[in-house]
Amino acid sequence: MPDKTLTCKDCRSEFVFTEGEQAFYKEKGFENEPQRCPDCRRARKAQRNNGGGGGGGGYGSRW
Repeated sequence: MPDKTLTCKDCRSEFVFTEGEQAFYKEKGFENEPQRCPDCRRARKAQRNNGGGGGGGGYGSRW
């Protein structure tokens, strides 16, 4: 399983999906390759963790 060069869907830069990362994804049962480079992934995760969401509710919220 050689390293793969992928293109980030956000910033369009190329990044390497290493053999080790591929093994990790396979071990976790992830079927899709990453779509974003590590920098964009970090930025997106930080945005989500800083109250970027909303929604809430879920099951039983109307009861």
